[in-house]
Amino acid sequence: MATAAAAAAVESAMEVVPAPADEAVPELAGLSGLVSLPGEVLEYILCSGSLAASDISRVASTCRRLRELCQSSGKVWKEQFRGRWPSLMKHYSPTDYVNWLEEYKVRQKAGLEARKIVASFSKRFFSEHVPCNGFSDIENLEGPEIFFEDELVCILNMEGRKALTWKYYAKKILYYLRQQKILNNLKAFLQHSDDYESYLEGAVFIDQYCNPLSEITLADIQTQIGSIAELVRKTLRGINSRHPSLTFRAGESSMIMEIELQSQVLDAMNYVLYDQLKFKGNRMDYYNALNLYMHQVLIRRTGIPISMSLLYMTVARQLGVPLEPVNFPSHFLLRWCQSAEGANLDIFDYIYIDAFGKGRQLTVKECEYLIGQHVTAALYGVVNVKKVLQRMVGNLLSLGKREGIDQSYQLLRDSLDLYLAMYPDQVQLLLLQARLYFHLGIWPEKSFCLVLKVLDILQHIQTLDPGQHGAVGYLVQHTLEHIERKKEDVGVEVKLRSHEKHRDVCYSIGLIMKHKRYGYNCVIYGWDPTCMMGHEWIRNMNVHSLPHGHHQPFYNVLVEDGSCRYAAQENLEYNVEPQEISHPDVGRYFSEFTGTHYVPNAELELRYPEDLESVYETVQNIYSAKKEDAE
Repeated sequence: MATAAAAAAVESAMEVVPAPADEAVPELAGLSGLVSLPGEVLEYILCSGSLAASDISRVASTCRRLRELCQSSGKVWKEQFRGRWPSLMKHYSPTDYVNWLEEYKVRQKAGLEARKIVASFSKRFFSEHVPCNGFSDIENLEGPEIFFEDELVCILNMEGRKALTWKYYAKKILYYLRQQKILNNLKAFLQHSDDYESYLEGAVFIDQYCNPLSEITLADIQTQIGSIAELVRKTLRGINSRHPSLTFRAGESSMIMEIELQSQVLDAMNYVLYDQLKFKGNRMDYYNALNLYMHQVLIRRTGIPISMSLLYMTVARQLGVPLEPVNFPSHFLLRWCQSAEGANLDIFDYIYIDAFGKGRQLTVKECEYLIGQHVTAALYGVVNVKKVLQRMVGNLLSLGKREGIDQSYQLLRDSLDLYLAMYPDQVQLLLLQARLYFHLGIWPEKSFCLVLKVLDILQHIQTLDPGQHGAVGYLVQHTLEHIERKKEDVGVEVKLRSHEKHRDVCYSIGLIMKHKRYGYNCVIYGWDPTCMMGHEWIRNMNVHSLPHGHHQPFYNVLVEDGSCRYAAQENLEYNVEPQEISHPDVGRYFSEFTGTHYVPNAELELRYPEDLESVYETVQNIYSAKKEDAE
């Protein structure tokens, strides 16, 4: 029905004839014209998007006809749900019966619960005593998890520079929820039998776990790889218009037996991947975790040997060439059989393919030359999915250990989780995880829940390998000492600028600063009247060479490169052209960026109650002076 016609019908139907002054206006006065309209027009009006859910509820209570139109499983409530939460519609099948009114109520309730929990996290994780149950209240929520996640995404997508603390904790919660789901799916996946498609699926699980806030799906990755396979088929038509792979349907596992026909596929693949699409091994930035994430390999068209091999093998398999993965030391390879199936084969019956090196085909001798050493025949054998994933996660683990700026050690934590999901009894990795949790546990936002997790890990290690008694005992002792220190901690330390011992503190939390020597931009989130670091740190940082040494205020700052630093007052100056600081922890301390400074959230303001007024005064003075200079 045309929109103009429907609009005219609405306008006409809604005209209300005033009743005489001495008559009571009936409850349905003015609705008689509306309910007389055809059903499709009424439905159009109710689904137009101009009525809120509360309006629909009131309309449905007026008469039987409108109540029937607004039935819980009908189009009216479906459109209300779609208009409010459009991203959730992908989870419903058009053929399913859905009580849309009930779904609306459940989603609304989940949203309120999500916001309540997010609002509580700042206080809980900023305090000195974090509850041991951590995320347990989230795990025990009633209702579909997708509703809770959707509300967290809505919070993250809130526009503007406000609600930074809400966004910070919504991101943490969403990160945790998605990782738990992915880890459970990975553990279930590892119980399945191997097939060639499993290699890609396993790699996508790793990608998803390390990037839980990105929308990465196996279906999307398969679609992109399928598009590459189609380009190869197009090239094959020019080589051999009767090539059997041209007739393969998507999802088929047909294999080509003739070596010559397989060779034609590989030649076409090499042309498409390396010449047409410009895929290449990333020699310039080899030690970058992005090289191991399949969605990034496809976006950036570069990777390392193992990720490039998985891509190459998946395309080849779709086109009928049965390549197999080889866990070759230092350089992952694929092998291509050159003999009849079922024969008594040895390593010389295969050609080895270097997907990192533009699909170069190698003999056994050339493989050894590639890595500069002789290896045993066993290392030329095919490996299963679990071994391939072990190598991928092992690479991520090595990169995680090299992390410098990222003080959260997120990649190391993620790779440890993945490795221990596959091999839960690896003693050395359990020890590393215990040390890592202990290190993170010294920060206020982690506290007891991680400390107790350390004790659980240590007890498990002791059971697996009593020979680790010394290392375990050392960590247990320090963990228990940490718990005792936390028990002795009292309240929140409040720092007043008006106090005599703070008279030399010139700058306030929330100010955007610039380091005079290193030039980095940063925001202050804490200060001390003098340097509070130990003698070793003071010596290593050469603080004594400063004119005022360690007897001057020092500031905790969040730096634009993602690091947290402790800077002397004499090394900092106001940034007269302030800009947002893209640091992952900004939301932990600040609720808003005004364009000139950050506003501390309630927890930070509690610790520095007089700084906010000082910030306003400082900013006003800076811009008054700037205006005078301009004039």
